[in-house]
Amino acid sequence: MQYTHRMKDSTEIDLPLGKVVCVGRNYADHAAELNNPIPTEPMLFIKPASSVVALEEPFVVPQGLGSVHFETEMTILIGERLQHADLSAAKAAIAGVGLGLDLTLRDLQDELKKKGHPWEKAKAFDGACPLSVFVQPEQVADLQDQQIRLIVNGEQRQNGNSSQMLNQVLPLISYISAFFTLEPGDVVLTGTPAGVGPVVPGDELLVELADLLSVKTSAR
Repeated sequence: MQYTHRMKDSTEIDLPLGKVVCVGRNYADHAAELNNPIPTEPMLFIKPASSVVALEEPFVVPQGLGSVHFETEMTILIGERLQHADLSAAKAAIAGVGLGLDLTLRDLQDELKKKGHPWEKAKAFDGACPLSVFVQPEQVADLQDQQIRLIVNGEQRQNGNSSQMLNQVLPLISYISAFFTLEPGDVVLTGTPAGVGPVVPGDELLVELADLLSVKTSAR
């Protein structure tokens, strides 16, 4: 199924699918579990539109490229053009809040890091960014108090809160807009809490954002 931005009630959002801007190591416990240093400023990378698929549909786990890891993240849909935006403009530009998986070719990423090379092959491959539907921003009482959970085959693997972010959502959007103009339809992935791990074909996943979203999906 071709991906289009949709709200929780399945209505289509009149915004094009743009780029996905991600922040790495935005939770200290996640950085620690991979033996990575905690960054002193947001660590940004981009997934292209070609990486996006619908989270509600089964997603493909690449074969023959080493271990593939899940990273569960709260996502922000951008509804207005942002460039050097302040916090007020960043808040006003949020068109939806959802969930995403930052699928990562972990073995390949480790090899690229050792060589000092960019991560794109490990992070931006086709299908690397399953995105859920979105809820209206006014339904989210506090962006910095949202529980993010992932259950794989009945076992809880990730359970973190957005209060643990090193870079909070609005300052993060503002920071991103100083480097990359954010266009309507772009999506921001806000980082993953600890508990990331491998996903293999046949796994059943339940992805949840507080009491706002609950999405069942599977790997194939």
